[in-house]
Amino acid sequence: MKSRLKIALAAAVLAASSLASAQQTLLNSSYDVAREFYKDYNTAFVAHYKKTTGKDVKIDQSHGGSSAQARAVADGLDADVVTMNTSTDIDFLAERGVVAKDWTKRFPDNASPTTSTMLFLTRNGNPKNIKDWDDLIKPGIQVVVVNPKTGGNGRYAYLAAWGYVKKKGGSDAQAAEFVGKLYKNVPVLGKGGRDATTTFLQRNVGDVLITFESEVVSINREFGDGKVDAVYPSISILAENPVAVVERTVAKKGTGELAKAYLDWLYSDEAQEIAAKHALRPRSQAVLKKHADVFKPLQLFTVQELFGSLGEAQKVHFNDGGQFDKLYTAGR
Repeated sequence: MKSRLKIALAAAVLAASSLASAQQTLLNSSYDVAREFYKDYNTAFVAHYKKTTGKDVKIDQSHGGSSAQARAVADGLDADVVTMNTSTDIDFLAERGVVAKDWTKRFPDNASPTTSTMLFLTRNGNPKNIKDWDDLIKPGIQVVVVNPKTGGNGRYAYLAAWGYVKKKGGSDAQAAEFVGKLYKNVPVLGKGGRDATTTFLQRNVGDVLITFESEVVSINREFGDGKVDAVYPSISILAENPVAVVERTVAKKGTGELAKAYLDWLYSDEAQEIAAKHALRPRSQAVLKKHADVFKPLQLFTVQELFGSLGEAQKVHFNDGGQFDKLYTAGR
């Protein structure tokens, strides 16, 4: 009797372990303010994958400032895919042979299934009457923003402010002066987008938060409607949200096919609808049109138009000793 029980138990353990090994697990390393979107996307993808392949999969997430996440992957975090908010963070991994050199060509639209832009969140009722970038450099206005050295959110905020001056006909010297004044009004730099939001809403620091358009939806869900007003500046930047397969990990884990399927499905109508629900601008023009009430039209410029590329902007502005370091230390 005992031996039969032992055999039955052994068989059960074997069955459980073979089931566990049959179920593939995928780790997505992503930026801070994308957590709610990927929570919904992962649920939908798991159901889609089961329906189309009959296989069960489990998706795990890792979130933080995008540059911090990229460094963690470079240092050995076994993410199967990276879903970032700036191409420089994936370029950084490509240079180290962690993702493919031609990663931008592996998926449509520069491997960016969604885009976003930077806007301002003020406290309910906009008590300081903030309308545009010029209001952020006024004396006594406190601006909360992400550190551009640790998060793409912060880099886009910086480049949007610089580009605002340039698009209005200003010189680089005038743009530098303007951005310097803006950072003089920054009491604390957030590590990532969610950290900046917490500083603004939970610690009650600052009059205005510069962040991605998508963060408005997250805040309303997490903190309740009516805590913030979204202010669309006259000019802002087009922010692409690029994705890539982490070749180093998928080669080791044998998850290449699953990783590609996971990123491919981001372009499906169902996924684009989920993106729209989270105020990420869909690439699908049809889905974008359907949500015209959410995505207000504003004058957008691209990084390429004013800075050549994010890589060039990184070298000039955000590398150690670059323009940001000079302006920020001068303002302290």
